Amino acid sequence: MQPRLNNRTRQPKRQRGVALVEALVGILIFAFGIVGLVGLQVAMTRAQGSAKYRADAAYLSSQALGAMWADKTNLAKYNTGDDCDEYAPCKDWVQKVAADLPAGSVEISATAATGVVGMTITWSTSAEGTHSHVVTSSIN
Repeated sequence: MQPRLNNRTRQPKRQRGVALVEALVGILIFAFGIVGLVGLQVAMTRAQGSAKYRADAAYLSSQALGAMWADKTNLAKYNTGDDCDEYAPCKDWVQKVAADLPAGSVEISATAATGVVGMTITWSTSAEGTHSHVVTSSIN
């Protein structure tokens, strides 16, 4: 015996708006990806700026040490304070530090008798705070 077929064919329930929901979910996932990329770009830019300031501080300290090597007889005049303010090469270099680094300042302690030089270059940014580059060298 054969089962009796109903004359009415069963029609599945109609699903309306499924494609729209899938599209909205896709757009939402895409938007999160874009926000993540923007955040990554901001972090990269901040790190690049920080690296530039560190490299500038290292370059400036090297430049000052080179000048001190070339001018050993006036080593004591590179001490920050009155000595440096009165000695043109030192004063110009300190002004260059202030111009090249944000809120840049420098402290130099040079002992002519031993040739030991200590130098601290400090700069400050609003996003990352205060940083320092410290160098100690012996000039003989």
